[in-house]
Amino acid sequence: MKTWNNFLNNIEVKNELEKIYEFIETQEKKYAPLKVFPKKENLFKCFELTPFDKMRVVLIGMDPYINEIDNECQAQGLCFSVPDNFPFPPSLKNIFKELIDDIGCEYPKNGNLTKWGKQGVLLLNRTLSVLQGNSNSHKKEWSNFNIKLMEFIINNKDFCIFICWGNDAKNCLKKFDMKNHIILEAKHPSPLSANRGGFFGCKHFSKTNEILKKNGYNEIDWKL
Repeated sequence: MKTWNNFLNNIEVKNELEKIYEFIETQEKKYAPLKVFPKKENLFKCFELTPFDKMRVVLIGMDPYINEIDNECQAQGLCFSVPDNFPFPPSLKNIFKELIDDIGCEYPKNGNLTKWGKQGVLLLNRTLSVLQGNSNSHKKEWSNFNIKLMEFIINNKDFCIFICWGNDAKNCLKKFDMKNHIILEAKHPSPLSANRGGFFGCKHFSKTNEILKKNGYNEIDWKL
């Protein structure tokens, strides 16, 4: 049975990570006092939270949040999620608006999505690090890692639902054979994109559960 260690210990992946670690170290020195987010111990938190054998859903984000509040970074290694008691970023507010419209739950009091990850939703950012205040600043460095990761998941899971919000998420699956998997696509939940239409009303939370149930898997309790 495959685990995330099979992926992370692959020699090609290890070589990519060595380059990334070196790049992050260079960034921290070059741009100090700016920081690299998330904290190093949270870089692979999504994998720690969602074991490979339990994963049935992959929610694909772009890159980590770039800001901090009271010297604590918003980014915690999980896409769209923020630590307990943090203000909700605009994209997360829109996600929660769609959530309550879709499944009829109460508006979440907390932006920490750990509960989803524990139920088999991989909360994956395409880029796992970012320079404080600089969106997509590490995108190029993580691109090869991301391709190898998608390849590993697609080739080693018999069935998975990929939730892709925005073109960046959709494009990362284009070159793969997805015949065993299901892709749910919508516009990105950021205000600039979502308010133009194509995100609200996508009903991806209920659709995911319908697909899981149809295929004999446990539904996700999306309520927070």
